[in-house]
Amino acid sequence: MASSAHAYVRGSTVQFYRWLEGRGKRAVPKGPPVWICGDCHAGNLGPLAAPDGKIHVQIRDLDQTVIGNPNHDLIRLALSLSSTARGSDLPGVTTAHMLEQMMIGYQRALKGPRAQNQIESDKPESIKVVMRRATARTWKHLARERLQDVTPTIPRGERFWQLTKAESRAIDGLFADEAVRRLVASLKSRPDDATIEVLDAAYWMKGCSSLGRLRFAVLLKVGTGKEREDEFCLMDIKEATAAAAPRALGVAMPKGHALRVVEGAKHLSPALGERMMAGKLLERPVVMRELMPQDLKLEIDQLSREEAVNSARYLAEVVGKAHARQMDSAIRREFAASFKKRRAAQLSAPSWLWSSVVELASTHEAAYLEHCRRYALSHEQ
Repeated sequence: MASSAHAYVRGSTVQFYRWLEGRGKRAVPKGPPVWICGDCHAGNLGPLAAPDGKIHVQIRDLDQTVIGNPNHDLIRLALSLSSTARGSDLPGVTTAHMLEQMMIGYQRALKGPRAQNQIESDKPESIKVVMRRATARTWKHLARERLQDVTPTIPRGERFWQLTKAESRAIDGLFADEAVRRLVASLKSRPDDATIEVLDAAYWMKGCSSLGRLRFAVLLKVGTGKEREDEFCLMDIKEATAAAAPRALGVAMPKGHALRVVEGAKHLSPALGERMMAGKLLERPVVMRELMPQDLKLEIDQLSREEAVNSARYLAEVVGKAHARQMDSAIRREFAASFKKRRAAQLSAPSWLWSSVVELASTHEAAYLEHCRRYALSHEQ
C-alpha cells in the first residue's frame, strides 16, 4: 500500500467507509437496494472465465458484497479511476472527463439488455489487450505464475507457507465432501463422476486481503477415468469475514459471511458466482473457487488521456450491467432519472459524485502520506 497513492486507495476500503459514515450518508443520495460490490475499485474488475469456458469482464472480488446503495460502488470506482489518472500524471481536466464518461457508460447499462449488448463491442484498447492475454492463457501459464512450475507441488517460500497438521487434516476432510467434488467436476465440462485428490496445500499469503484470515491454495488432481486425460486444478480457499460496506435497511441477506459472498457473486458476476461455494474450515466460514488461467486483474496504473476516458466509460458500463440485471425496467428508469436532479446543465456527472471524489481524494492523500511515514519509521528500527 505504500508503493503508490493508487495502491493505497485500492487497499483502504475501511477508510472509504469511514468517510461514508461521517459525511457520505448526507452527501450521497439513496439508490435502489441491490447487491453491490462494496469495494468497486478498478483492480477488482477484469476477465473471468465462466464454467462454460466463455470469458467475460466482470467484478472479480466480492468480499465486501452486500445489498446496498449502488451509488457507493460508483463513488468507489470514481475514486479509483481518479487516483489512476493522478498516477499517470494526467491533468485534473481529464479526471473531470473520466467522471463524465463514467456516468454515460453507467446510464447506458441502465437502459436494459439491448443497450448492454454494446458493451462488448466498445472495449478500449487497454481492455482488449487484457482480454487477448486471458483468451490465450492455459494451465501452464497459471502454474508458472502462481506455483513457479508445472510440477504438481506448491513451492514453499515468501507467498506459500507450510500447513499445520490440523490445517492439513481439515483440508483433506473438506475435499472428501461430495458437494465439493461435484463443484470441481461441474467446471470445464469434466465428467460427472470425476474424482479429486489433494496433491498439495499451503497457506497463501496473497496480500492485504489475506491479513488476519485463513487463505489456502490447494492443488488437486482431477481424475477422469482415463489417465492421459487427468488434469490439475488450483483451488483458492478464503475466509469470509464481516463486510465494511453498509447494507440497506430492512433487506434480508443470507446468514453467514461465506453464503453472503457467494450469493452476491451470483447476482453481480455470474461467471464467478457459478464457480464458487460456501463452506466451513476449522469452524470458520470460507469461500472456495477454482482459479482459472483466464482470470486476470486489470492493471491500469499508467494510461494516456484517451485510454483513461474510454476505460472509465467501459468499466462503469460493466458495473452498471451488474446492478441493472437486478432491477426491473421501471426501477432502472427511475434510478437513471435521479442522476439528472443534482447536476449542472452542461455536465453528465451529478455534482454529488464530483464533490465526493474531491473530498475522498484529499482525505486519502493525507492518509497515504501518514501511512508512508509509519512504514518508513518501522523499517528504520
